[in-house]
Amino acid sequence: MSDCPLCPAANETLVWRDGSCRVILVDEPGYPGFCRVVWNHHVAEMTDLNGGEQRHLLNVVLATEAALRQLMRPDKINLASLGNMVPHLHWHVIPRFADDAHFPQSVWSAPQRTGAQRAAPPVETLAATLVAMLTEQTAG
Repeated sequence: MSDCPLCPAANETLVWRDGSCRVILVDEPGYPGFCRVVWNHHVAEMTDLNGGEQRHLLNVVLATEAALRQLMRPDKINLASLGNMVPHLHWHVIPRFADDAHFPQSVWSAPQRTGAQRAAPPVETLAATLVAMLTEQTAG
């Protein structure tokens, strides 16, 4: 769709990509490591995918979560697939810390405090760790 902001892979910090989906690092102040897993083709819902595609996408989401947990040691990971504003299938994978601005509420709620500052892992490190986690998840 020409008006979909997720269809063109432009102005993104690409972490990893294959023929089906991509993982991008989201520039979200206060939430380093915030990733988005985007299905490359314009579909709105998980059930628009066949079973193999669904498993592949969820494997990538879970590998992204595992990589972020290993590299950042967050208190929690939030997974969200909303798509209300952008009806293009994507998952948010968000490392959360007890001292971030919104914890324990969602990152889209009212701030609870001034959040602690952290750095995202280097893109190359995140990509290598994600590939290792994906390989481990899908092995044998």
